[in-house]
This record gives sequence, structure tokens and C-alpha cells, in this order.
Amino acid sequence: MGDQVPIYLDNNATTRTDPSVVQAMLPYFTERFGNASSSHAFGGEAATALKQARRSLQDLLGNADDHEIIFTSGGTEANNAAILSALASQEGRDEIVTTSVEHSAILSLVEQLAPKGVKTHIIPVDSRGRLDIEAFRCALGPRTAIVSTMWANNETGTIFPVEFLAGLTREAGALFHTDAVQAVGKERVDLKDSAIDMLSLSAHKLHGPKGIGALYLRKGTKFRPLIWGGSQERRRRGGTENIPGIVGLGKAAELAVERLEPERVRIGALRDRLEQGILRSGECAVLGDASNRLTNTANIAFDDLESEAIVHHLNRAGIAVSLGAACKSGSMEPSHVLRAMRVPERSMRGAVRFSLSRETSVAEVDEVVCVLSDIVARLRANLRGSASLPSYARQSRELSS
Repeated sequence: MGDQVPIYLDNNATTRTDPSVVQAMLPYFTERFGNASSSHAFGGEAATALKQARRSLQDLLGNADDHEIIFTSGGTEANNAAILSALASQEGRDEIVTTSVEHSAILSLVEQLAPKGVKTHIIPVDSRGRLDIEAFRCALGPRTAIVSTMWANNETGTIFPVEFLAGLTREAGALFHTDAVQAVGKERVDLKDSAIDMLSLSAHKLHGPKGIGALYLRKGTKFRPLIWGGSQERRRRGGTENIPGIVGLGKAAELAVERLEPERVRIGALRDRLEQGILRSGECAVLGDASNRLTNTANIAFDDLESEAIVHHLNRAGIAVSLGAACKSGSMEPSHVLRAMRVPERSMRGAVRFSLSRETSVAEVDEVVCVLSDIVARLRANLRGSASLPSYARQSRELSS
């Protein structure tokens, strides 16, 4: 990127670890390196740090009981633990209800469970990514073990009515889990009087370190560990605790509590400014539920363009965004989320996701709008000038220029 000052708008993928989080973690790599299970002073320091981090996470989740928090290696482990525990701990219940737009941490798991006789009901969404509530009601039954729905979609930001869904699930006698990885730290969460039984979160989505997350497990909920070992986490997750990571998650939770409400308003205004600037160019549209989504997320589809070309040129300009319609890097296959929303083909392949954070500035947003406008104009001119070539071939030439 040379002398360019990079602009990072891919915060739904990961956030920069806050410098104060790093500072909080550092002593637990060096001076305070003890094992929290040890009975000496070094272990005592680690155990104290573990308790403090748990309290900080309680505050972020709405004063959940400290016994209700299990530290994990991240959101994926927490998701797996929730679903597999529900299936193992409820006799006579062997069905899962989830949605067509879940993260692969959920959908890949239920796919693996199908050959083992576990039935999964996949609930569809509409063109804005909103859940089909009637289909959800119909899927619930006496054999439902667990319902797992994301709180907010990672690609479009669309928010599901998780409290309402949790209430319906409880009436059916099943457990309710939400993958809240994208929501925690961005949306207000209050689990104190909630019908939510389990909730997954990950530190690196809220300016904490990678490799650490947590599973909220409502008090009294039956639980079978995913990882067996020692007595750590009240025998619900074996293995020596990652104290530096847990301290980092705790500090990130503290910062999120302090900054959540004012930053939601500011980031939402920035997101709207970004979208309005981009939409002025025409031939593009915002994907997802515009009236009910994360304030930091904008997934914009550019008609007849290829998202890979747009992202490539933005990257060359020092701007990091993500392919809003690709399952994986280097793949031009539209994502399962946009397919589930039945986004038209000409729009789906040009989807680009912009995800902001509390570190995003007005100047950065305006710079992105300016640079992107030039890139889109150039790609469209190239498209018109090479009308005899297939769309992707025309824009692929741009990738090497």
C-alpha cells in the first residue's frame, strides 16, 4: 500500500485489538503467568483475573450469573458445544431448527449430523433476509431438541427477533441458542430475564483478541461438555484456561459497555453517510433489512459488476472491504445468504460488504465514497467498451491492470 494510510472496513471479519486490551493482556504472558488451577500465589493471580473477566462479561450480557459463562476458544466452539450438548442431554428429542442464512459454524455442523439420524429444519428468509415466522412455528415440535438462530447476519446485518423466537421455542419445550457473534458489542444484550438458553460470542469481533470466546449457558440448563478434561469451567470445558485471552475478552467487554450506546449512534450515522454516497452513483442497492440491521453493516450490490474486481481495486487503494457474495476467498460463487434471499443474479455477483467500527472516521468514509465512485465508473466504462466479452472476462482484465 506504499505511503497510503490504510482504511479498514472489514470489521465483521475481525476487529483491531484495542491497544488497552493488549496492555491488559501483556502481564499474563510474563509476570502473572500462573495456572488458575494452581494453589500458590501465581495461580491465585490468574484465578483472580479469570473472575474479573467473567464479571466484565456478565455486565456486557446484562448481569448474567457468573456460573452461566463458559470460556471457549471462540464462537465456533461455543456454537458446536451448544448444539451437540442439546442433542445429547434431551432424551427423545433429536431435531434441530435453524435458518438458511446461518454461519458455516452452524450449517456445516448440522450437515455432519444428518447421516447420524439428526433431522434439521432449515427456515427460509425473504428478500430482505427476514425470517419466515410461520415456517418457524410449524417446524417446532415434540422432537425439537434445539433451535439455533443467529442474532444478526454477518453478511447483511439483518437482525432476527431472537427474544420472540426464544419465547416460542420455550413453549415447545426445546432449548434456544443464538449465535450472537456479530451482535455482542454492537447491540444491547440483556439476558437476565431472557428466554434465551445459550448464546455464543467471540472476542475478536469486539476489539478483543482472536482465539477466545464464550458460551452463555442459562442457569439450570442441562449441559454435556464438548471438551472433556479437568475441573476447569466447572467441568464444562476441560483444558487450562487461556488467561491472557480471557483477560483480553474481559477488557474488551468493559470497553464495549462504556461505549456501546454513543458509538451505535455515531457508527449508524457513518454507515448511512457511506450508503448515501455510494447510492448516488446509481445501479446499486443495499441488501438486507434496511429498517432492522446492525448499525455498522452495509452490503451493497452493484448491478452487472463483479465484487472481486471492486474489492481488488479498493485493496490497491489501501481500502479493506470484503466480498459480500463469495463463500470463500477466490471463489466467485454467490454466498448461501444471498441465494437464500433470492437476490437477482445480476446484483448478487456484485455484492460488497462494508463493515465499520468505533475506529472508523468521517474522513475515511468520505475517502471510500470518492475512491469507490472512480472505480465503479471505470469498471462500467470497461464493461461498455468490451460488450462482446462475458461480464466476468471483461472485469477480470481489470484485475491484472
